[in-house]
Amino acid sequence: MERMTTVLVLLIMREGTGTSYREVTFENPDPCALKGSSVEFKCSYRYNEGETVLQTRWYKGDIVGNVWRRFKLSDLPSYENRTEYLGDRKHNCSIAIHDVQESDTGHYYFRFDTENIGYRSKKSVQLSVRELSASMYPDTVRAGEDIKLECRTSCQQQPSSIIWFKDGRPVAKPVFQAQAEDSGNYSCAIEGEESDKSDPVTLIVQYAPLNVTIEMSHPGLIVAGSNVSLTCSNTANPAADNYTWYKNSSSSMLQVGSGQVLSLPSVNVSHSGLYLCQVRNSVGEGNSIGVLLTVYETDTTDINHLILRVGFGVKVFIVLLLTMIITWAW
Repeated sequence: MERMTTVLVLLIMREGTGTSYREVTFENPDPCALKGSSVEFKCSYRYNEGETVLQTRWYKGDIVGNVWRRFKLSDLPSYENRTEYLGDRKHNCSIAIHDVQESDTGHYYFRFDTENIGYRSKKSVQLSVRELSASMYPDTVRAGEDIKLECRTSCQQQPSSIIWFKDGRPVAKPVFQAQAEDSGNYSCAIEGEESDKSDPVTLIVQYAPLNVTIEMSHPGLIVAGSNVSLTCSNTANPAADNYTWYKNSSSSMLQVGSGQVLSLPSVNVSHSGLYLCQVRNSVGEGNSIGVLLTVYETDTTDINHLILRVGFGVKVFIVLLLTMIITWAW
């Protein structure tokens, strides 16, 4: 009886000792990966001395019909060509998943089989997948002010090599002085994985009126009595809300109107001169280059004199031409 008890105790101790040596350890049981990147589950396992590992497998857990089930990664089409087993059949069970997708979020288990028993990890690796988030400070600036771009993720480990894009084109630096042409949509990506960009954020740059120009309805010489209009154009953010017209008169500037269009009905010689347009918005002002307006007077006397002079000139030309022809013939 005592001998039988001793044997049972030895068997229990042996079984307990054997079980204690079969275990799986994950270095980071809660990894966080960026969408489109690669993630590695660092894993190690041990087993009883003298046993030989015959097979290793990774599983992903999921709920199917209110039942928790585990599926071999090798049987899931979505993981085809994206998993890379980095371990061996000794003690390393690490695995890498490439081109991580949101659907990869979940719990992962490792199993190894020896000639004696199959052992699956009690705990799991819980993978979280996050996307890059772009932001800027501030998002509305005036031309000449500093802007800072930041690319972050909710993962504890932040990406190190970041590339920025404006409307799809690379941006040289994430910190710069904003100018009018910097307005647009900005997104970030990890270097080497540029195809997976963050959602864009919009930068609005406010600036004083630029490219102020004047368009004249009747370019060139203008006859007295004509109707003339001058239109002032520009680019500005916010849009210009104040237009002032000036005329250069006797070496001084005289205000002659307001509004984007200056109308001059039935012009006369006194309207001749250099016209300029000044534009303002809440940021500042801009000025156009002067446009010269020249008005010519015409009356019946001038027209008659012109006709007489032209007629006399024609007669003289005909007489000279006949003289030359007669002389040549003679």
